[in-house]
Amino acid sequence: MNKILIQFGLLIFCFSLIFFSQRGMPLQDVVMKSFIVFIALTIVLSVVVLFVFKMINKNETLTPADSKKSE
Repeated sequence: MNKILIQFGLLIFCFSLIFFSQRGMPLQDVVMKSFIVFIALTIVLSVVVLFVFKMINKNETLTPADSKKSE
């Protein structure tokens, strides 16, 4: 799963390179902003995936008797 997140982050990094370079920004600013987008997106997606996996695992461990108790 981590490989998929990194590859998706790199895809967005490439898109942000194109996006920021089309605005006529200096090369250093383009690379810096694209890298910031890459890091932020990768961290956010990692947290979302961890949260979703924990919710899935939490729901799988409940038995029908446990789910009636929680209501």
